[in-house]
Amino acid sequence: MNVTINGAAHEVPLGTTVAQAVRTLTDATKGVAVAVNDEVVTRGSWETTALADRDRVEVLTAVQGG
Repeated sequence: MNVTINGAAHEVPLGTTVAQAVRTLTDATKGVAVAVNDEVVTRGSWETTALADRDRVEVLTAVQGG
């Protein structure tokens, strides 16, 4: 199935979860937020939230700086 992750098209297997999609972009375990189709997905739901064809996923990571 095809999904868009941070504006880029990705082909992923059926049943791919939010957690799996996040791992394609970052290994970070903290400071990461995810929205699917403009709805925030809580971290506790990442492993059980399956993506659907044509979903739009935004993965945001916090950046520290000064």
